[in-house]
Amino acid sequence: MYAINYPLPITIMKWLKKIPLAWHQLMKEKTRLLVAIAGIGFADMLIFIQLGFNDSLYDSATQTQSLLQADLVMINRQFESLSTLQSFSRERLYQTLAYNGVSSVSSIYIGRGEWKNPATRIDRTILIWGIEPNAPSFAVPEIQQNAKRLQLLNTALFDRASRPEYGAIAETVEKQGSVEVQLNRQNIRTIGLFRIGASFAADGNAIVSDSTFLKLLPERKSNQIEIGLIQLKPGTNSESVKAQLTANLPNDVRVMTPKEFAEVEKYYWESQGAIGFIFGLGVVVGIIVGIVIVYQILYTDVANHLPEYATLKAMGYSDRYLLGVLIQESLILAILGYIPGFLISLGLYQIAAAAILMPIGMKVERAIFVLAITFIMCSLSGAIAMQKLRSADPADVF
Repeated sequence: MYAINYPLPITIMKWLKKIPLAWHQLMKEKTRLLVAIAGIGFADMLIFIQLGFNDSLYDSATQTQSLLQADLVMINRQFESLSTLQSFSRERLYQTLAYNGVSSVSSIYIGRGEWKNPATRIDRTILIWGIEPNAPSFAVPEIQQNAKRLQLLNTALFDRASRPEYGAIAETVEKQGSVEVQLNRQNIRTIGLFRIGASFAADGNAIVSDSTFLKLLPERKSNQIEIGLIQLKPGTNSESVKAQLTANLPNDVRVMTPKEFAEVEKYYWESQGAIGFIFGLGVVVGIIVGIVIVYQILYTDVANHLPEYATLKAMGYSDRYLLGVLIQESLILAILGYIPGFLISLGLYQIAAAAILMPIGMKVERAIFVLAITFIMCSLSGAIAMQKLRSADPADVF
């Protein structure tokens, strides 16, 4: 019978045999081990926080666009962000009805107004969305259920996830059913709530009907809209219709999917550079901190046990084997340090979400990414500490 070699399983078994030795080396100094775990956990926590805030800011900037209830969206060709609003003629939206596959269209106005806090009487800028009450607007159940109630002039829906500086609007509406406030120095009645959240563009949101919107902002022209929503007939290929509209409509507008619309907003903030750089720098700092801490632990371990390593070499153990033990130690530290860093980050995410009222939470891909970074971080530390291990000379034993 011929023996069959399986290089990968054999290599894995050799590595597994080294785990007891690596674990034994780490457990000799429990205090130092705890310090290492705390250091790696801190580095992981720092990376988690930086990535979490980075994703949260981009998610908050694009969440409104991703909630639009439409198959296709029309915007001004020069549109960059909700913070720099650009309108276009409603006529362009109506022209899409001539194309096969288009079922219906609706429009949304966007503007800024001054919301007066009922308690403090302090004005604060709020983003106003003017929708057609009888047409699709946002894929948010609370908005869909209350949209028709907006047909009554001077009524509004308030975003319960807005900043607290607007007043205790959500609490009052939940208790009394409605509350009267001043928006652009006009009395309006808040008759319902919804949840979208604050973003780069504004600290809060209010939704009114198109008629109320034009009353609140009399300088606006009724035929100038910010967003056009296009509904397609069932079974229609949205990409095909988008290509037709792009090819035939005047180039003063753009047609895209809601997802692509959100990407436009995200690209605008990414192109500003400062946000990505700041949080990216925080991630780099976290990695450097982790490398330094793990390196110090491994280097000290090797230095303190250099005679033992030299003895093992004298017994016939190769440098490769001992270096494998060192890598094992670094990977064990990576796992032990990652766990508390992950758990603490979960708690900090909840605290931050409650404080800044923006979407921040753990994502599977982020957890996997940070785990991979931790393995790399600790492996680099082990690779650097290897230089000390190579100096272990069997002659030192005698």
